[in-house]
Amino acid sequence: MPAFRRSPSPALNRRGVITAAGALGAGALLTACGGGTEKRSGGDAKAWSFKDDRGKTASTGRRPKNIVAYIGAAAALHDLGIECTGVFGPTKLKNGEPDAQAADIDVDKVTVIGNTWGQFNIEKYAALEPDLLISTMNVAPTLWYVPQESAEKITSLAPSIGILTARSSLTHVIGRFTELAASLGADLKAAQVTAAKKRFEAASETLRKAAKDAKARGGIKVMAIAAQAPLLYVGNPDDFTDLRYYKSLGVEFVTPAKAAKPGFFEELAWENADAYDADLILVDRRTGNLQPAALKKSKPTWAKLPAVRAGQVASWTNEAQFSHAGFAPLIEQLAAAITKSEKTDPAEKAA
Repeated sequence: MPAFRRSPSPALNRRGVITAAGALGAGALLTACGGGTEKRSGGDAKAWSFKDDRGKTASTGRRPKNIVAYIGAAAALHDLGIECTGVFGPTKLKNGEPDAQAADIDVDKVTVIGNTWGQFNIEKYAALEPDLLISTMNVAPTLWYVPQESAEKITSLAPSIGILTARSSLTHVIGRFTELAASLGADLKAAQVTAAKKRFEAASETLRKAAKDAKARGGIKVMAIAAQAPLLYVGNPDDFTDLRYYKSLGVEFVTPAKAAKPGFFEELAWENADAYDADLILVDRRTGNLQPAALKKSKPTWAKLPAVRAGQVASWTNEAQFSHAGFAPLIEQLAAAITKSEKTDPAEKAA
């Protein structure tokens, strides 16, 4: 397990590791990626290379066709017209439905190499005859969701690429995935790609205006959290690439005073849930985190928070896919939530 985690997930415990839940999902091989005969006879025979955010250059004799990627990276590439043969990371829920992190990927048309933290079926991966492995990174050179104990063996089977997604510029990270997709054959002039970019830009201006209007109304303080049964995690906006972007557009965030090492979140016991005053709370929606309805029933201190009492709670899609299509609706939703929110009275939490 890497020492540097972006946020709590089903894989964390009080200081780092919570027992993972959910079974390994599996689906059919995605033929759109190429495979078997297509891999041998089709595709661009021209040599291909790409320099990643570890400073390493991945290269192959021809443009990669059989691509295996972390689900978030695969979702970003999907938005740009590049499909993956296999994926790993939170892809399917226990009931077989898509995990939120799968976004618009058809999870029944990809081979799932591993569905939860620590799962990565090397034999299944090798059987796909991968041309390229792609993952995100919280910190280089650790590839997200690639088990460290078997990383050397996994990366020996095909060239690998790591895209740094933490503590960066959102537009820069989206740009890196766009560059990667273009190198893999994506048409960046496709109508869906250009429309998504325009929507992203328009959404950003809407959020900028909403933040400005909120300031004129006395300011709306936003707190991003992840909730587990043992602890409440308060996000540091400077550590999350999406929150950093929202902050640059004028959104006012709660900044925790004592983020746990190595950053990202401050851990609070539930009796201290009212440590920070917030007018709008964003709740991490990833699988394994408690959601507002469950929190209201099980955590009395949560139910007493002014923002919760005012109904000013919204979803936070932590680890959304880094594409214009992925972030445009999220920015629109945040703008709408801020616009609807009113200044709360901190004294109400004592009621």
